Amino acid sequence: MTATLVAKNLAAGHGDRSLFGGLDLVVAPGDVIGLVGANGAGKSTLLRLLAGLSAPEDGELRLSPPTAAVGHLPQEPERRPGETVRAFLARRTGVADAQRAMDAATQALVDGAPGADDAYATSLERWLHLGGADLDERAEEVAGQLGLSVGLDQAMTTLSGGQAARAGLASLLLSRYDVFLLDEPTNDLDLDGLERLETFVRGLRAGTVVVSHDREFLTRTVTKILELDLAQQQINLYGGGYDAYLEEREVARRHARDEYEEYADKKAALEGRAQMQRTWMDKGVKNARRKATDSDKIGRKFRSDASEKQAAKARQTQRMIERLDVVEEPRKEWELRMEIAAAPRSGAVVAALRDAELRRGDFRLGPVTLQIDWADRVAITGANGSGKSTLLAALLGRTALDAGQATLGPGVVVGEIDQARALFHGPQTLLDAFGAAVPDTEPADVRTLLAKFGLKAGHVLRPAVTLSPGERTRAALALLQGRGVNLLVLDEPTNHLDLPAIEQLESALESYQGTLLLVTHDRRMLSAVRTTRRFEVAEGKVSEL
Repeated sequence: MTATLVAKNLAAGHGDRSLFGGLDLVVAPGDVIGLVGANGAGKSTLLRLLAGLSAPEDGELRLSPPTAAVGHLPQEPERRPGETVRAFLARRTGVADAQRAMDAATQALVDGAPGADDAYATSLERWLHLGGADLDERAEEVAGQLGLSVGLDQAMTTLSGGQAARAGLASLLLSRYDVFLLDEPTNDLDLDGLERLETFVRGLRAGTVVVSHDREFLTRTVTKILELDLAQQQINLYGGGYDAYLEEREVARRHARDEYEEYADKKAALEGRAQMQRTWMDKGVKNARRKATDSDKIGRKFRSDASEKQAAKARQTQRMIERLDVVEEPRKEWELRMEIAAAPRSGAVVAALRDAELRRGDFRLGPVTLQIDWADRVAITGANGSGKSTLLAALLGRTALDAGQATLGPGVVVGEIDQARALFHGPQTLLDAFGAAVPDTEPADVRTLLAKFGLKAGHVLRPAVTLSPGERTRAALALLQGRGVNLLVLDEPTNHLDLPAIEQLESALESYQGTLLLVTHDRRMLSAVRTTRRFEVAEGKVSEL
């Protein structure tokens, strides 16, 4: 079934704060609309509105036909206690809800309820349409293709992060919705998963709206960009792909700035002229009064006429100012001006492994022999589950080895994003949680530092656990700046950051002078960040490329 989703004049907000208003959007079959904007602009809120999970403050939604299936797949798939992988896939594909509706319709049919025949036929059609008839068979096949090496009856809560990411991707590949609403589907996917996701999205006949921080994914998939511009409080729809959007946005911003400056210059010139005319008028009046006893009637009349002319000119100039079409000054976007605070230099050898082996269940890393030297900038890549995080744990001495040796050099001060994120999951306020991590920093300085990362008064007194994933990541970046490090370990740092913050993080990494270990599947980041070495991890083996 092909379906079209139409949003008209939508408005939404949080409390007294307006997110957006007057939003119009048509999601037609074959559209892949990239939804972009800074964290907090309302991207996830808009997806929930389009899915019918939340009610807008204003506006309306129309789905044609009304019976079409809209699938909303949120970021960070919920792993419910006791839910198996099989049940998770059924829930995410909509088959579980359709099954419950069909079971209820079947019972009504048995009970002889009025209208039961039609209700059963409708529920059966939806169940079949969503792929309920062969979901189990398809699930086994897709799980095998994705390398999801766990049984479908295993509990979701027992899966590793990489396995959960594969299960989330499987739920998407198995879905047969008529409209797809995807919130950060690229999170935690490795390069193989990203390529599979791109192929799936490009092949969809259904209309799709996708939120993603992965610039390469957006470049390869989207046909339009809907921008929620938080700084300008504007909604802009751009035709063409992501790269075309970047070019058009830059041109539009330059034109907006030029228009404002032209308006401001014209207004300033007119105001200067009006001020000069008023000065001349005042001077003429004073002269006329001083010479009021002058017997020269012609002179008095000349001075009086001159003052009236200046007054008329001043009024005319003021009317010209009032008739100017007002051009609002473009607001400056918040920018993450990040600097990684440097701790004193460590020794020449930062970390080393010699014939290191580490076993976790059936998985074995190694044997690995390698050395990280001062100021090395190392990119570490590999599929999910290949051993990248295990390698980091071994290098940092966080996990005891089963064989071999691990050495962390003298004077090494480690800064990790993942470790820092974990500090912001408790009931303490963000201010208190952050302050505990930097006890020598005054609260006022903590507030100033957090504000540089877009975390202002509305954030610092909230319980840290209520922060969004993106806000926790920004707090973690702020902590790295506040502490000072000489070994920076970034494990998938772009997850949950918005696009401007990712680009600004890349700029900050360019000026960082210490040692860097970067684990990422972000293809743009791998090409943008300067590295001196690259390790590939595959099935527990480490090779330098």
